[in-house]
Amino acid sequence: MSFSFKEIASVTLILFSVIDVIGNVPVIVDLRKKAGKIHSGKATIVAGVLMVSFLFLGESILGLFGIDVQSFAVAGAIIMFIISLEMILGITLFHHDSTESGGASIVPIAFPLIAGAGTLTTIISLRAVYEAGSIMAGIVVNLAFVYLALKAAGWLEKKIGPSGFSVLRRVFGIIVLSIAVKLFTDNLGS
Repeated sequence: MSFSFKEIASVTLILFSVIDVIGNVPVIVDLRKKAGKIHSGKATIVAGVLMVSFLFLGESILGLFGIDVQSFAVAGAIIMFIISLEMILGITLFHHDSTESGGASIVPIAFPLIAGAGTLTTIISLRAVYEAGSIMAGIVVNLAFVYLALKAAGWLEKKIGPSGFSVLRRVFGIIVLSIAVKLFTDNLGS
């Protein structure tokens, strides 16, 4: 594996924009209210395992199930669409199972918010352009940002306040909806 600072920076920025951890803070705060607790470390580790798995085995894993990358992206877009409707309309479509010990840490935070279809398909696409070591480094840097954002979600909620988060939730709901529509339209006809 070779490392290039320029490649690592490029991959890091690409993944940062796709993961959009800052944009997901209102979703994370909302899910924390519903589920009671989010295990930041657990969500980060699961998201990391998914990303690294897709880095090396993504197309093979999907191929085992007869799924192409485009179908996977469309499925992720549908989940993101549902989450965005919750954010915009203030309704609850995702019902959390309170018996799950991880709270909302795995679904929907680790997958599909952090390591969703957009992130995983981006990682597969990056393999065609960048060295695996650079992509791996970019993943690690982004996981550090994810962990910090998950840990700081409660603090941010206190600083911004309920009305501020209500506005942010709807604004980022529109952004998540836009990303879902783009993922859907880009991959539907492919």
